[in-house]
Amino acid sequence: MSVEYKDYYKILGVGKGASQEDISKAFKRLARKHHPDLNPGDAGAEARFKEANEAYEVLKDPEKRKLYDQLGPNWQHGQNFQPPPGFENVRFGGQGAGFDAAGFSDFFETIFGGFGAGGGFRQGGFQDFGGQHARRPRRGADAEAVLELTLEEAYRGGPKNVTIQEQAPGPGGMPTMHTKTLEVRIPAGVKDGARIRLAGQGNPGQAGGPAGDLYMRVRILPHRLFRVDGDDVVTDLYLAPWEAALGTTVTVPTLERSVEMTVPPGVSSGQKLRLRGKGLGGGACGDQLVRIMIRTPKDLDETQRTLWQELARASRFDPRAD
Repeated sequence: MSVEYKDYYKILGVGKGASQEDISKAFKRLARKHHPDLNPGDAGAEARFKEANEAYEVLKDPEKRKLYDQLGPNWQHGQNFQPPPGFENVRFGGQGAGFDAAGFSDFFETIFGGFGAGGGFRQGGFQDFGGQHARRPRRGADAEAVLELTLEEAYRGGPKNVTIQEQAPGPGGMPTMHTKTLEVRIPAGVKDGARIRLAGQGNPGQAGGPAGDLYMRVRILPHRLFRVDGDDVVTDLYLAPWEAALGTTVTVPTLERSVEMTVPPGVSSGQKLRLRGKGLGGGACGDQLVRIMIRTPKDLDETQRTLWQELARASRFDPRAD
């Protein structure tokens, strides 16, 4: 059988020194462009998708990539491309698990699907160099996804349905993407960057092993009224100069509902007033900080200007004094 060398770097459109991040980005770009679900009936697109997936399967894994780089385009020369020194101890897939070469090209299967009668890797699992087939059940790898929440959702907590995409075996062993909807229980007061664990919703196990876990990393979306500062939330309250000088009672929004707040006389711009227990943090809630912002009127009529001038003459207040 004649097996043609495949340049996986060229297939993904990256250089040989490309980082893992560059390789991942290149594959995702090609997968979005050529995925069969987005190109129904296009055999060429399906072939390019399979080719990109095969390339990514090798280059995303440091050990597979190392072997591929060492064999190179002259892999057919010599005694059936002997594996590099020390490679007999390599186990692809983690913890000694093998991998299935079904659905990939003859080149891929020849290198990664079996080294021939002398042992090595074979389609359907790992064969040790004594000739015995050993494929034990393995737990699937954990996965991670981003869970975007409004600030109100993070504050209240509760159930939320989330739709995610996951890769699963398709016809002929080729991986394919499909969507699934999960219910996530959000803890009240959850913070940005927190991780929520969904047991058994990660990558599938091997040889009948259990699936890994899925971790949803919380990202709190920007809010038009509030900013998050640790457990606290901060909002701005705009006052007229006379309200700041004389004190007032104003309605202030919170994450739960609007409340009446008393502003003491003589507050300054930038000063923060505290509404206790109105922040994030679940059982030990943070506070809501209300930052005072004083606005001065711009368009004064003659009467207003005269009154401000009289106030300036009567006042002994010096804003620049220590």
